Amino acid sequence: MTNNNTYDLIVVWAWSAGYPAGMYASRYKLKNLIIWAQPGWALATSHRVENWPWVQSAPWKEIMDSFKDHAVESGSEIINEMVTCIKKEDDKFLVTTASWNEFTSKYVILATWNNHRHLWVTGEKEFMWKWVSYCATCDGMFFRNRDVIIVGGWNTAVTESLYLADICNKVYLVHRRDTFRAENSWIEKVKERENIEMVLNEEVDEVVWDALWMTWVKLKSWKELKADGIFVAVWTIPNTSLVDALGVNKDEEWCLIVDARQETSVKWLYAAWDVTTNSNKFKQTIMSAAEGCLAANSVHEDKLR
Repeated sequence: MTNNNTYDLIVVWAWSAGYPAGMYASRYKLKNLIIWAQPGWALATSHRVENWPWVQSAPWKEIMDSFKDHAVESGSEIINEMVTCIKKEDDKFLVTTASWNEFTSKYVILATWNNHRHLWVTGEKEFMWKWVSYCATCDGMFFRNRDVIIVGGWNTAVTESLYLADICNKVYLVHRRDTFRAENSWIEKVKERENIEMVLNEEVDEVVWDALWMTWVKLKSWKELKADGIFVAVWTIPNTSLVDALGVNKDEEWCLIVDARQETSVKWLYAAWDVTTNSNKFKQTIMSAAEGCLAANSVHEDKLR
């Protein structure tokens, strides 16, 4: 292994956690490498972003380009490759890419994303991130004073239905069972809202549109719900398989368990973004950026010891 492939820190993946982590690492004079490949995560497929501070409304690419430029100008090295394996040997991490390039570092920050679960119904893919969304906090404002549908039965679906009820005309909460798995306190709040209608024992069968607009949703019972948008909140799967072989601890939702410094159960392996147990699992860009910065700061502190 040549010195050119040896770093103080390797950040696996980029975007809203990885770029800030690299930027802060560079400010701490840590030689760092960010390895990334284009993912299919939420922000990268949103048509506009309106909940990032200092920017009232902008395309996601404009925001992420500024993240990347900041990291590069600070001193981060970035390569566009897919990481396929992370091993730890003799207190050093060995990171291998799909092109069989190998890099070593004492510290690693895993900054991967969550995979959204889909309904896999007709019309979902065609209107993904237009009239079909997977984040009410991200896209709810685009449906102000309109009728919407949210699908799911856990806390995420129920709490997001309450958020949507504050800005939308009508909210249909569709769940395939007759009871919810969400906390009872949230269910009671939903029942109190006159503009939320629970649609139980039902599943979405098709998202229907007329020309370029969503018009209604067909349920498997053949019932039709007229709406302008649909939010899918049926669970997410953290993309953390890269570190499974290291024996890292996860919680019941498969999120990486990290401490207040973003460190995992594996020494010198840190994590940031939507895949961790921190930030109250509030999956927003501003939270992932904060976690990335905190992880880099923790690496800096460890290196000084």
